[in-house]
Amino acid sequence: MNICNFQEDDVPLDVRMKQYDAVLAEGVLKSEWTILAIFPSPMLYAGPTEVQWHARARLAAGVSTYIVGRDPAGIQHPDTGDYLYDPTHGSKVLSMAPGLPNLDVVPFRVAAYDKTKSKMAFFDPSRSDDFMFISGTKMRSYARDGIEPPEGFMAPKAWKVIIEFVNIFCLSYRVFLKSQDYLF
Repeated sequence: MNICNFQEDDVPLDVRMKQYDAVLAEGVLKSEWTILAIFPSPMLYAGPTEVQWHARARLAAGVSTYIVGRDPAGIQHPDTGDYLYDPTHGSKVLSMAPGLPNLDVVPFRVAAYDKTKSKMAFFDPSRSDDFMFISGTKMRSYARDGIEPPEGFMAPKAWKVIIEFVNIFCLSYRVFLKSQDYLF
């Protein structure tokens, strides 16, 4: 996994690792099938070049299957706000890239909360009203505001890790603001 923090209140690496440990502890992922490792490469916003770098680096490390994210360094145009790359651009580029014959490229499928099944599932456009997208920003706002996410959205122990982080983050931020006379 490639870990980078982009927003002010993004969940830092150590907290994310605790979340993954909680997911494994709850059996959401089978621990005997799962290797939890960190790929310490920065996000360079290099689009197709970066997609190839990540794939080739993993191939060199012995990986045989690579799940391609839905947006290769999903950077937006500064004026229009449009994404510079199509969401499937990464998998398209890798399907044409020479030197990757031994790498099974698996395109990322969009997952969302399926309200009819009360769990995360692959998004089905033909049933779009049945799905709810909960972004990282939305998830953190739930935690900050004391709102429980829908049952089945996240493993309960992993949600507890988020709640603890957000509570500490918000308290620290409020203390900082008060020290700067931003709070009355």
